[in-house]
Amino acid sequence: MSYQVLARKWRPRSFREMVGQTHVLKALINALDSQRLHHAYLFTGTRGVGKTTIARIIAKCLNCETGISSTPCGTCSVCREIDEGRFVDLIEVDAASRTKVEDTRELLDNVQYSPSRGRFKVYLIDEVHMLSTSSFNALLKTLEEPPPHVKFLLATTDPQKLPVTVLSRCLQFSLKNMPPERVVEHLTHVLGAENIPFEDDALWLLGRAADGSMRDAMSLTDQAIAFGEGKVLAADVRSMLGTLDHGQVYGVLHALIEGDARGLIEAVRQLAEQGPDWSGVLAEMLNVLHRVAIAQALPDAVDNGQGDRERVLQLAQALPAEDVQFYYQMGLIGRRDLPLAPDPRSGFEMVLLRMLAFRPAGEGDAPKVALKPLGISQAKVDPQVTPVADAAPAASPAIASAAPQAPAEPVQPDVPSRPAPAAVEPPAARPTPAVVAPAAASAVTPPWEEMPAEIEPAAPAPVAAVSQAPAPSPEPVVAAPAPQQQAAVEPQPEAVAERPVPQLAEVPVIDTSDLNPPDSDDEPPPGDYDYVSMDVDNLDYDFADALADDQPQAEPEPEPAAMPATGLAAEWLELLPKLGLSGMTGSIAANCTLIAAEGDKWLLHLDPGHSALFNATQQRRLNDALNAYHGREMQLSIELIKPEQETPAQAAARKRANRQREAEVSIQNDPLVQQMISQFAASVRAGSIEPVDNVVNP
Repeated sequence: MSYQVLARKWRPRSFREMVGQTHVLKALINALDSQRLHHAYLFTGTRGVGKTTIARIIAKCLNCETGISSTPCGTCSVCREIDEGRFVDLIEVDAASRTKVEDTRELLDNVQYSPSRGRFKVYLIDEVHMLSTSSFNALLKTLEEPPPHVKFLLATTDPQKLPVTVLSRCLQFSLKNMPPERVVEHLTHVLGAENIPFEDDALWLLGRAADGSMRDAMSLTDQAIAFGEGKVLAADVRSMLGTLDHGQVYGVLHALIEGDARGLIEAVRQLAEQGPDWSGVLAEMLNVLHRVAIAQALPDAVDNGQGDRERVLQLAQALPAEDVQFYYQMGLIGRRDLPLAPDPRSGFEMVLLRMLAFRPAGEGDAPKVALKPLGISQAKVDPQVTPVADAAPAASPAIASAAPQAPAEPVQPDVPSRPAPAAVEPPAARPTPAVVAPAAASAVTPPWEEMPAEIEPAAPAPVAAVSQAPAPSPEPVVAAPAPQQQAAVEPQPEAVAERPVPQLAEVPVIDTSDLNPPDSDDEPPPGDYDYVSMDVDNLDYDFADALADDQPQAEPEPEPAAMPATGLAAEWLELLPKLGLSGMTGSIAANCTLIAAEGDKWLLHLDPGHSALFNATQQRRLNDALNAYHGREMQLSIELIKPEQETPAQAAARKRANRQREAEVSIQNDPLVQQMISQFAASVRAGSIEPVDNVVNP
């Protein structure tokens, strides 16, 4: 038997096997199940997203011998013939090769005749936008009022070329591009079933190269298997696709950060050996800078799709946020001007040298960026920032100790004092947080003590001349210092005027008492989950089914409890569905059990395995739900102790397991199944039995 490519071998044969396109499948399934069938359907979308596949599945649903439904049997003669492309009542027309009006008229002459075998005569016209204007005009009347036994299924990649008269006669469904995450998930399933070794990084490269087309992804996977001699490895896929190694992009960015012109040119020379697309290299740099900007705003939002999350976080700590924006904007402009350069490589080099030349003065000593701790929003930090003119330029000991490194000069008390230059903010100066009076320093923790261990605060520059001058008395911050203070520290105002003012992480005295008030609602943002609501009748908290469509891995089943729920634990099983909780709060409550209830004081034990979702806000929401249900104020306490009795989640898991065992026993004891096993040596496929109440249409 000849080899069959993956794209054809794994073509879906039912709606349940389709990947993505849920918005289209839902409408079609409901229409088929309720027998509300339109006479003409139009499927639009880019190549390889499932237009023809959905049309063939609809043809099977309409003509299956078991009846019209959204779940064709797939085993009858009609279903098999449609899968094999030889069903006489499914007329597939390639409009790209039959564009003449004579071809359309010949096609429509047979519309009036009843189907030979099936229930409906289905016309599947692919690339319908290629028909001529005369062909569309000949098709209009039949498309609007076809015989009851005829269905039209049209597919096109360019709906803009279709006449409005045709669009108004069809139900139009726009199919979406496949995101790389869904492509990688499907390729993982296919390669696992084919027993082909692979690397996750290789699948991400294929998913991005497919550009939204599942068929292109399968074809590229076939090519990668042949290229890698039966394996799908990241190095082979990168060589096959000619994509750039991300390590070289990071080498260019590190040379930029260090201000190393020689290293920058050397990195470009190494890139040139691969003959890359220089515009593509700039695009990869912009992609990395975009992820760095996301990491500085919200570290947990950085994905690991390219296996470089740690390197992105390191860059986010090393680069000031404004420099990230500066490099990104200059890269965009350079990519726009790249075709105007004498040759692409010199244009790319000029973009990098321009980034290096226009860096702010003394950028090598710029303060490192501390990633924002989760739960503190930028809106709460900004009110603490004031212009440079509001801070004491030379009299403040905080700024004197945290000033950038500059050559120290001896104090010259005989030189007449000059006006304070820091009173006027220079154009390129950065905003500086307000300096709190030294009297409040004892009650404030320096900000670098709250920073991660691997991030060290910038060491203050040694200023020998300043240490010899008398220390100024602690005073509140003033706009302009006294003349004698300016004379005592001669070089300091010039350093402030020429160099960027230190960032928030370098000022040792900061009033952070109101950054995170006790009743703040800030919390780690929830993942992109679609949680299901709780079932009052059977407490079926099946979060795994809710996550199956959007997440590559489902939530593991809770471990069975040591003892069944009795007493207060049983009361908690009955009470929880009545609280109306959902989302993370519902998940936390479902893994708790009630231990003590003394009047209005309740104590819950939460499984420590679910402590990652638990915080003070979730406890408050659960307490509010109890207050609303009982109509009085209650005090709820939650301890991270593994419950000894059954929790609602464990009860739901036990009920699902019982239903599964009952379903398996029912199948094994079914007389028809036993007859097939005894007469035809049939066998029940392991893992294919599912309770009826768990079966949901896709």
